[in-house]
Amino acid sequence: MPAELHRVLSKMDSLVDWEAADRAAGITADLLPIRDLVERAGHPQRAFRTVHIAGTKGKGSVGALIEAGLASAGLSCGRYSSPHVETVTERVTFGGQNIAGSALARALERALLIRFEAARAGTPGGNATRFDIETLAAILAFQEAGVEWAIVECGLGGRHDSTNVIDAELALLTNVGLEHTTVLGDTLAAIAYQKVGILKPGATMVTGVQPEGEAGSVVRSAAAALGSQAIYCPPQANDSLSDTNRRLAGAALDELGRLGVTTNTSMPSAVGAGLLDSQAVRSARLPGRLERFELPFAIEQAAVPKPIQVILDGAHVPFSVEAVLMELARDGDLPALCVVVLGIARDKSLAEIVQVLKGRVCKVICTEASSGPPRWSAGEIAGCATGFGLPCERVDKAADALLGALALAASVDGWVLVTGSLRLVGEVRPVVRRLAGQSTV
Repeated sequence: MPAELHRVLSKMDSLVDWEAADRAAGITADLLPIRDLVERAGHPQRAFRTVHIAGTKGKGSVGALIEAGLASAGLSCGRYSSPHVETVTERVTFGGQNIAGSALARALERALLIRFEAARAGTPGGNATRFDIETLAAILAFQEAGVEWAIVECGLGGRHDSTNVIDAELALLTNVGLEHTTVLGDTLAAIAYQKVGILKPGATMVTGVQPEGEAGSVVRSAAAALGSQAIYCPPQANDSLSDTNRRLAGAALDELGRLGVTTNTSMPSAVGAGLLDSQAVRSARLPGRLERFELPFAIEQAAVPKPIQVILDGAHVPFSVEAVLMELARDGDLPALCVVVLGIARDKSLAEIVQVLKGRVCKVICTEASSGPPRWSAGEIAGCATGFGLPCERVDKAADALLGALALAASVDGWVLVTGSLRLVGEVRPVVRRLAGQSTV
């Protein structure tokens, strides 16, 4: 990490950080600070066109696919997402490439200066949170780079999320599941209401929710009230996660084409789903989302000297974990037995996630990330797994849990899945990359 980026991140340590807070205690959401900041900055969010994405899962993957499609069309584009897995520069990308540390440092410094000016004037921006500053910094970075399009992912919910300071002409709602219920509500309708709040009057929403379902009804009502159009693109019966994400991204690109967006080529044509060819899909792969590694060596304690498949996925709600397991069950290259390294934030449903694993994995190595928001301890996860009759082992340190899982997988000719938390994935990913012989950030 460049020294200038390290210095500015240190300055942000005193700011309210909802990503590291106990979300089970509730969050007081307020758009006034970020609105004050962008006004003081001269409304930089108006310098480019925007696709705004909300949803329980798939936001990052769908956003990366849209970014890849627009980039392949010759359009300059950026993407803002959260949280990051290994490095904070993952949060802002240009055409799929992480922002330079020095550029991010400049944007954050400017955002902090604007916050300081607001505090001195006694206006709401003086109370901006860390995520407010990160959001403003991304907007400023996009403005500085002169992007034509920005793909902006909500941090939490949508209606009161800092990113909702933008006025996107295309909104995308991937899906709605029960998550962050103390903040967003404890029904699908309540959560959908928060997420559909990113839709602006006259804009279009592309969504993967079922039109006749509880969330679909909320989308339909919101679109009618705003004079907006809702385009439903629910998963098909045999869709994999990849199929679902690609279908949604393609529908979004098709809609942009209908809005008059064309390729920046010698013979311009409307953008559309056809931009998502195999090369674009490959370039849109994200760290910690069904990310696959093969460790080409035998673990010292192992009885079977053969490479071990390791998959990292930060799924952290029950239906996301289930979707990941269903996706991987289709993979004929994976051995039959799966060893899971599991760590879960405390605001997530431990029992429901453990129930999803039961009968699908041979053993759970229960652990926890060493930093981040409050989390279930390794002992609590093991206690829950034991209660459900799921074979498990407690290993407090994440790196040790990974090594133990690798040894077990090698001995039973199995594979390893690390899941339950992007924080956990981010902590073990450098270890996996080193074992795989890759350079680390």
